[in-house]
Amino acid sequence: MYYDVIVVGGGASGLMCAGIAAGRGLSVLLLEKMALPARKLRISGKGRCNLTNILPKERFMEHIGPDARFLHNAFGVFFAQELIDFFEGLGVKTLVEQGGRVFPESGKAIEVVDVLTAWVKKSGVIINSNAPVVKIITDNDIAGGVVTAAKKQYAAGAVVVATGGLSYPATGSTGDGYRFARLAGHTVFPLRPMLVPLISSDFFISELNGLHLKNICITVAVDGTKKYSIFGEMEFRDNTLAGPVILSLSRKFIDEIIAGKKVVFYFDLKPGLDQEKLNARLLRDLNTLGKAGYHELLRGLLPGQLIPVFQKLLAVDGAKKCSQITADERKLLVSLLKEFPVNINAHRDYNEAIITGGGVSTKEVNPKTLESKIVKNLFFTGEVLNLDADTGGYNLQIAFSTGYLAGISIQKKE
Repeated sequence: MYYDVIVVGGGASGLMCAGIAAGRGLSVLLLEKMALPARKLRISGKGRCNLTNILPKERFMEHIGPDARFLHNAFGVFFAQELIDFFEGLGVKTLVEQGGRVFPESGKAIEVVDVLTAWVKKSGVIINSNAPVVKIITDNDIAGGVVTAAKKQYAAGAVVVATGGLSYPATGSTGDGYRFARLAGHTVFPLRPMLVPLISSDFFISELNGLHLKNICITVAVDGTKKYSIFGEMEFRDNTLAGPVILSLSRKFIDEIIAGKKVVFYFDLKPGLDQEKLNARLLRDLNTLGKAGYHELLRGLLPGQLIPVFQKLLAVDGAKKCSQITADERKLLVSLLKEFPVNINAHRDYNEAIITGGGVSTKEVNPKTLESKIVKNLFFTGEVLNLDADTGGYNLQIAFSTGYLAGISIQKKE
């Protein structure tokens, strides 16, 4: 059977593309390899679905790489406010939280999935689940249909690759789109997990499991040179470093970690005080505590789990009287509070990565339509493209915006 559009993949960008194209009067078939569409969307934002971010466009794009300019056209036709209006038009009320992050008011990603899927079906899209695509049919560099694993062949005027990346493979993101792109002659930049927990071999990491740190500053050094600082919160979980700040740093420094460079995170546990003010505070505390044990001083400075770690690193007996602490011991404590070092040796795999870095070269895709410059009538949307962003709603907005742009760009064949 012939369709004006076949969309391969039922994630955020695929559903948006299919619904918009069908709303323009095109016949649309969406082929989803899993039993249900939008499996990854169901768990996004820890099940709350961070839809977008209300930062102004230019600031928004600072969170995207490696070629944010590629998205000017997509964001020009469908950006954050349009997305908010779109979902509120479907009955999903939204709210804005810290950092400009936008969530459904219900706090439930499943609400977003349900209304989006219902809208797609109401628009006239035919959704075939459990239908993995194994081949895109091309003839003389023109896409003309697909073949599924069940050996069913479907003809189409346009094919949209919206297969996602490699992150959370249990949701169906197993890299199919990259294979399709390579076979079509496209460049696919090296793939790696991003927004992923990081691993340290330091002896104390397992002792810190469950520790949440808020309002800290982390400075990153690569091969001894300090490169970048960021402020926020993180947690030690399952013998890894995780949480918002760590995920952002994983994206920024994943290549250095993979290359085996010496990456050290220096934690400023007292960012509100410079070294001079912190030293003055310690002098006051030591004088006040007098004959009390050194561990009493640490108890007033650190979360409980960090105290034994500091005692080992400082090599000071916790029972030693505060009045007996030397100037050198005090200076070492100041230094450790301001620059607590954690060596980063590796990262978790795609099973825990929120997004995939790398992908189809944006230089080979028309930014005004998302059509391939190599194969006519072949379109790419969402995570399969060589675009990635920080946490905070940026990645989902990319998915929805690129899906929307492809949906309004595909022309009905006469």
